[in-house]
Amino acid sequence: MVGAIFSYIEESSPSTPLGIDMIQKLLILALGLFFIIAGINHFVQPEFYYPLIPNYFPWPGFINYLSGVMEIILGLGVLMPSGRKVSAWGIMVLMILFIPSHVYFIQIGSCVPDGLCVPPWLAWVRLVIIHPLLMVWAFYVSKTK
Repeated sequence: MVGAIFSYIEESSPSTPLGIDMIQKLLILALGLFFIIAGINHFVQPEFYYPLIPNYFPWPGFINYLSGVMEIILGLGVLMPSGRKVSAWGIMVLMILFIPSHVYFIQIGSCVPDGLCVPPWLAWVRLVIIHPLLMVWAFYVSKTK
């Protein structure tokens, strides 16, 4: 399947010098797969996500599954040249929509009983560094053909 995706990306992407096209293809593939796998995980392990959804949001189950569906759709869209730009921008919007969840996780002490527990500094790294890097990555991918 990965070979088929590379072939599809290769057929639809113009060649650039110095192997930059291969780096672009890898960044596109990695971003797409990252979000597809993350989206699937919302269905495989929903109990992981429920405590991370701020308690002031209604319908945590719906929010979890909607997030998963959106991540899968946007991840698949990034892999297709015709949907890449819109999907990459969708990922950036999704990252903005996830900010309240990351802030909530920090507010509750970066630890969910019987769930995810990390040092507070790591929760801040996720919010302040990793999240923006995912957005920059999606922005870069939005600019590729």
